[in-house]
Amino acid sequence: MITLALDASTYVGTVAVLDGRTVVAAREAAMRGREAERLMPALVDALTAAGVEVRDIARVVCGDGPGSFTSLRIAASIAKGIATGVGAELKRVSSLALVAAGGELPAGGYLAALDALRGEAYFQRVRVHPGGEVALESGFYLGPLAAVAAASRESAAGVIAPRETLDLIVAAAGGSLDGAVPMAPHARGVARLEGALEAADLASWEPRYGRLAEAQVKWEAEHGRPLPDA
Repeated sequence: MITLALDASTYVGTVAVLDGRTVVAAREAAMRGREAERLMPALVDALTAAGVEVRDIARVVCGDGPGSFTSLRIAASIAKGIATGVGAELKRVSSLALVAAGGELPAGGYLAALDALRGEAYFQRVRVHPGGEVALESGFYLGPLAAVAAASRESAAGVIAPRETLDLIVAAAGGSLDGAVPMAPHARGVARLEGALEAADLASWEPRYGRLAEAQVKWEAEHGRPLPDA
């Protein structure tokens, strides 16, 4: 079965093409500071490198967040468009789980984290099993950077996060944190997350952004009421 996986929870979007659980092609694309959208061209390049036609895709798996509002919406729109166009199954997966599954880690428990800005982070407990399969052990949390470090120490679970986020967490911990490993989410991690994939309804699914978009927060503050549904 050909799976197309994509994630854009950070400012680096990733794409992977899998045949079963084998990653046959993977690409990355900058999601910020560009004049043109780069994720779709990266996706096309990955499909070409894999020798796969769009019509061959049986399943689309998209990072479900939390993370960058705009980037997540871009990835979700592409995923839903392709799934609709070719009649493929649509699945979602925690972008925090993709942090743990994107690289090689010894078996054990970890706290996967992503920057939430404003001195905060999203974090989630994950477990890497012998053989590399990754499972979720909790929902995700939003809290101060120092709370991630505290949770790591209390549970003896190493923190895994993109380098810049990890540096912020370590600084909040006083400059040192045992078991901290720099790792970023990557769509290729879907190969290790079969048990964590969830069905996504084409009509209603939206990523879990983690918090309201800044524009929505400002609108509601100015008007003193929730933003009406579109």
